[in-house]
Amino acid sequence: MKEKLDLVRGSGNVFRDFGDPNADLEQARAILAAKVISVLDRRKLSVRQAQKLTGVAASEFSRIRNVKLDRFTIDRMITILGKLGQEVELTVRIQPRRKRSAQEVRQVA
Repeated sequence: MKEKLDLVRGSGNVFRDFGDPNADLEQARAILAAKVISVLDRRKLSVRQAQKLTGVAASEFSRIRNVKLDRFTIDRMITILGKLGQEVELTVRIQPRRKRSAQEVRQVA
């Protein structure tokens, strides 16, 4: 491979980097889903076992495992984590968005 590649530093939010209009929401859901998956993995729980433990449908755990998160609100994900015995603490920071340079915009497109 002799082709020279440009290295582009991401923003820390892949959804924003690819222009998703709801990037912050998608990032938050993805982080919470990753936490649900890590609890299931750490405790070696199948989706059926998780359903018995929490009362949350096995199909919802399957959707989370398959990263089909469009049906989940942030509060629903937090509720599921609570039912898995996790304490969730959120920190919200609001600030003006950083404007991307013309070079960053070109490299993303």
